[in-house]
Amino acid sequence: MPLHKRWSEEAIPAEQRPSWPILLREQHGIVTRAQLLAYGHTRADIVANLDAGRWQRVLPRVYATFTGPLPREAEIHAALRYGGGHAVLSHRTAAEEWRLLPVADGPIEITVPYSGSAISQRPLVKVHRSRALPYSAAETWPPRTKLTDTIVDLAASRPTAREAVNVVVDLVSRSKVPLSAMRDCVSMRPPYRFRAEIQRGLELVAGGLMSALEVEFKEQVEERHGLPSGDRQTAVEVDGKTLWEDVTYDSHGARLTVRLDGRATHAMAAIAFRDRRRDNAAELAGRARLVYGWQDVRNSPCQVAAEVREILIREGWRPTTERVSCPTCS
Repeated sequence: MPLHKRWSEEAIPAEQRPSWPILLREQHGIVTRAQLLAYGHTRADIVANLDAGRWQRVLPRVYATFTGPLPREAEIHAALRYGGGHAVLSHRTAAEEWRLLPVADGPIEITVPYSGSAISQRPLVKVHRSRALPYSAAETWPPRTKLTDTIVDLAASRPTAREAVNVVVDLVSRSKVPLSAMRDCVSMRPPYRFRAEIQRGLELVAGGLMSALEVEFKEQVEERHGLPSGDRQTAVEVDGKTLWEDVTYDSHGARLTVRLDGRATHAMAAIAFRDRRRDNAAELAGRARLVYGWQDVRNSPCQVAAEVREILIREGWRPTTERVSCPTCS
């Protein structure tokens, strides 16, 4: 990465600095006071441009060399320049840059060295601190935390332990980041919150779970109601293609498939067609099928468990222990 992209302009010798147009292009029109002074502007120039409305103050000592609303790219560079030469995008903003999450309204989240002086400036910037920043920053432009560290940071920042587990399962599965890399990250930079929950999330992914809905089904339906633990992500061949079923119970003597429909993409025509073909293939193979979504599993886990139990027994499963009584079952 070019030196001028990673460190403050005032620390770079004049002969190594990019031209003024290149700087403005790379920083999407955002500059700091120190950069303006380094490129020959005076304090009087800065005040005159602000007073005339040609520029606008975005954050302390950070300016936009244009008027009007700031595009997201300009907000990102303003936050990074405010944070200082070592600042990186982190948490939700880094996840958005990694395309793990859709872009949402809210402050740009950055992480700065623990000794840094930047503080949160709502509504534009939320500042985090880290002693391990040299190890968690990726060599990207704009700079951001590594994919593994981004997932750990997001999980550790969740309000509840359950949400921390769900974040790990969802994002690790979505990103396809190797489990070994995630485990190394947790081992080398142990999170200060929800360490056990983050490790549990990784164990669930290793066991085949791919979404928060699958975690909810396993815990609230299977475990809470004494049902067998189904096999996760079972391969099936449909129209010459390998697809994956969320939960199957063949290993427990029952030809039952449970599909957990928690994804908005199921409304897409191509996905709907694929699922119809998969349904038809299951019917031709004589398999029982049950389909549940978030509302079913979260709001009515007892009803879901009763239905799954009924079909399991009908299809050949024989409980080896007494039925577990869920405290909320009538």
